[in-house]
Amino acid sequence: MQITCTIKYLHAKLKNMFRFSKDGISVLTTLDNRRPKKSGLFPVKVQVFYNKVQRYYSTGKELSMDDWEKLKTTKSRSLIEIRESIENSFSIVKENVDDLASNAEFSFDNLNKRLKMSVSDTVNTAFLSKVNLLKGEERIGSMLYYSGMLKGIERFAGNKILFDSITVDWLKRYEKFLNNEGKSQTTIGMNMRAIRAIMNDAKRAGVIKESRYPFGRGKYEIQNGLGRKMALNLEQIGLIARYDDGKKATEKFRDYWLFLYLCNGINVADFVKLKYRDIIDGEICFIRQKTENTSKTKKEIRAILSEPMLRIIKKWGNPDDPTDFIFPVIISSDDAMQRKKKTTYLTRAINKRMNNIGEALGIGRISSYTARHSFATVLKRSGANIAYISESLGHNDLKTTESYLACFEKEERIKNGNELIKY
Repeated sequence: MQITCTIKYLHAKLKNMFRFSKDGISVLTTLDNRRPKKSGLFPVKVQVFYNKVQRYYSTGKELSMDDWEKLKTTKSRSLIEIRESIENSFSIVKENVDDLASNAEFSFDNLNKRLKMSVSDTVNTAFLSKVNLLKGEERIGSMLYYSGMLKGIERFAGNKILFDSITVDWLKRYEKFLNNEGKSQTTIGMNMRAIRAIMNDAKRAGVIKESRYPFGRGKYEIQNGLGRKMALNLEQIGLIARYDDGKKATEKFRDYWLFLYLCNGINVADFVKLKYRDIIDGEICFIRQKTENTSKTKKEIRAILSEPMLRIIKKWGNPDDPTDFIFPVIISSDDAMQRKKKTTYLTRAINKRMNNIGEALGIGRISSYTARHSFATVLKRSGANIAYISESLGHNDLKTTESYLACFEKEERIKNGNELIKY
């Protein structure tokens, strides 16, 4: 009886030491006295309790019951260091629980994924964990992105990069390294955003403190690339629509490009997934793959199914079957990697043919991305409201849309400026 009372007493003291509760989730430190280690000590753990289920997470510390009882008020330097280490472990779990609960995303699976980052001792292993997570979620494009970014980082700094080594100075040196490799500012920005995402994960997991975080105002700020002018005008688009070199492949990929343009500047990854059942009341309805896994609210995009689009579907599409894809690119039995490969192949095929058309017409380089920019710019020139353009593109904020239209705005300023000197 005395032993039982002592244990309960110790647990009570422990709970008063480090404890956190939010939305029905409790986090507290505990001395796991069920079985002593060979040393006779007991492991100190962080307990998470939710929906009558509890999970334990190691702090890496062991104590006797006597030392545990002394821990809260001790003046012993060695015990103070242990207490601070336990508090740090508690804080890591608590901060992740708090963040997940705030975003209504708490589950033990999500918490475990977050805490795996806590034991990753290098940036490299954190990148690999991210790659494996994305692969498991069948987000192949993002998986390949992080995998590619890791290769660049390892060319610069090797395969054992500590989180503490990622400083403002390190990032500036890496930027210079990529510059010397001939990488564009856009590519450099992509590398830096990948590192920032990993560092954000590490910060949420408690691996790095806010004071060690190298990104932000007054620290390292990621520069955006100055994209070349991509948008075409209606006259140029008309030339493309009427272009014919007598080759069926050119005709097909030209029509595919026109469909991308007419369908709200749809990305190729979304184009290949369109099904006949997505056609509702004369509109094609879809959700952008790019934001499907990153936005809390899935935003449906609606594009009017115009006569040219109907002709393209009739000419190149599958037979009208509600369960089938509109265009014969991917099939239902394809896995995520097969779909990614087919999408990549189609994008390259469209870009190759469109570049040939661009050269023949004297327009210059044309890509699938040009279709998206042209859609936005033609609407802007027609006087459409920027909020409508943003909604049509599936953007989550107007700033993204404004960046699409930046080239158009500069072009207009140059044109208007030239008008001023015609005297």
